[in-house]
Amino acid sequence: MKKNKPKYKQIIDAAVVVIAQHGYHQAQVSKIAKQAGVADGTIYLYFKNKEDILISLFEEKMQLFIENISDFIEGDYSPSEKLLKMIENHFKILSSDHNLAVVTQLELRQTNKDLRLKINSVLKEYLTLVDKIIREGMETGEFDPELDVRLVRQMIFGTVDETVTTWVMNEGKYNLVSLAAPVHHLIINGCGRKKAV
Repeated sequence: MKKNKPKYKQIIDAAVVVIAQHGYHQAQVSKIAKQAGVADGTIYLYFKNKEDILISLFEEKMQLFIENISDFIEGDYSPSEKLLKMIENHFKILSSDHNLAVVTQLELRQTNKDLRLKINSVLKEYLTLVDKIIREGMETGEFDPELDVRLVRQMIFGTVDETVTTWVMNEGKYNLVSLAAPVHHLIINGCGRKKAV
C-alpha cells in the first residue's frame, strides 16, 4: 500500500503546509514536492494529481480525528461525556496544527463540487461517530428521545466547525480548546433558561 511507504506521509504533511500558505489553487505540485524534499516525479508515484493529494490529505487527517476518539466512544462513559471528549479532541487537533486548520476550514470549501462530494464521503465515518453518541443518549434517556438524529448531527458538527473557522479567521489569537466546554454546554442545554425548582 502506498500509504505505508515512507514518502507518502512526507508528501501529505508538505501538502498541508503548501496549501495553507498558498491556497489550494496556487499550490502547484512542484511546490509540494519542494516542501517535501522530493523530485516532482516522485509525487506521481503516490498520487494521480493535486486533487488526489487533497483527498488523500483529508482521509489521512480525518483518520487521526477518528482514531483519537474511537476507544473513548466505545468506553464506559455517558453520551454527554463522549460528546465533550469529541469536541475537545476536534479542537485540540486543529489548534495544534494551524496549517491543517486553515486547509480544513478554508481551502477545502473552495474546491469544485465533485471534489467536495469526495470530501463529504470521507467525512461520513466521523459523522457516524456523532450519530452513535446521539442515539446512545436517546436510548439512555440522557437526550430527548424525540430528537431528529440527522438534524442534531448537523447542529453539533456545524457548531464545532464554525467555532474552528472563526478561530482560524482570527488567526488563532485565543485558546480554541478552552471553548470545548462552553460549546458542549450550549449543545446539551440549548439557549433555554432553566426553570427554578
